[in-house]
Amino acid sequence: MDRKQTIELCRQAENWQPPELPAQIPQGDMPGDRISIDGGHIAKAQMIFRELVKMLPDVLAESKCGRAVITVCGGSGVGKSEIASLLTFYFNQLGIGSYTLSGDNYPRRIPVYNDAERLRIFRESGLRNMIREGVYTEEHFAVLQKFQREGTDADAFHMQEYPWLSSYLSGGRQGLERYLGTPEEINFLELEHIVWEFKEGAEQIWLKRMGRDDTAMWFEQVDFHGISLLLIEWTHGNSDFYQGVDVPVLLNSTPQETLEHRRRRNRDGKTDSPFTTLVLNVEQQELAQQAHKAKLIVSRQGELLSYEQYLAQMKEN
Repeated sequence: MDRKQTIELCRQAENWQPPELPAQIPQGDMPGDRISIDGGHIAKAQMIFRELVKMLPDVLAESKCGRAVITVCGGSGVGKSEIASLLTFYFNQLGIGSYTLSGDNYPRRIPVYNDAERLRIFRESGLRNMIREGVYTEEHFAVLQKFQREGTDADAFHMQEYPWLSSYLSGGRQGLERYLGTPEEINFLELEHIVWEFKEGAEQIWLKRMGRDDTAMWFEQVDFHGISLLLIEWTHGNSDFYQGVDVPVLLNSTPQETLEHRRRRNRDGKTDSPFTTLVLNVEQQELAQQAHKAKLIVSRQGELLSYEQYLAQMKEN
């Protein structure tokens, strides 16, 4: 389909009525990922779709090959995979070829090694900060090592009894801030090259697939013939570390909403570890720093927010 046809289909969608959803729809390309669509996802996706078809004619008109890149970003559990899959389904049903790519295929390490690297960075940075601030002693380390073995060394509650732990926690957080969502953790250049290939009109692109262990990484050549829209669903989809995104969409949730969602979702009744909660808070901070670039911001309740409204909502929480 050429640029004019795609633009015309967008303009004709002013009175778009959502099609009935089949039992299953195609989803992103992350191996092993499973989406679970509910009414909230559908309502948000339909609202976002109606906004996108208004924006895309101008974006496509300026595109070299009549292609556009949309990202759906946000924190853990906010519905990125579900909403991106729905948007791709709606565009394909409208006659506009669309493909959903998962940014989680592009870390520098497989998940188990990346989790270990995050924890190593947190702990080493915390210990080094204790040395800088003059609170590292054998006695303090013995207490800290006990917490490390228990997996609670990132729990700020311990500071009530051991105030010196504030040095460890602040140093550990600073270390995570230098790593999470940066080129040290993610191969942004690889993803940027894929975006470039797509926008240059490539009809065949090699995409990476990454599972959970060190034997589960491979490449697949994907046919982009007739595809006008690339949707990237990814926490870091709005990052400053890569270029080429035309329409960033931010699905917002406050840290409290994210934690509550994860508690409800956890089948064994356990909440996240203090360290995982810290990682999520750092990622939330990065999302907030990038939010000003988003073309659409959607609240957890499904409201379309201006950037000013977003700031006010985050300040309240």
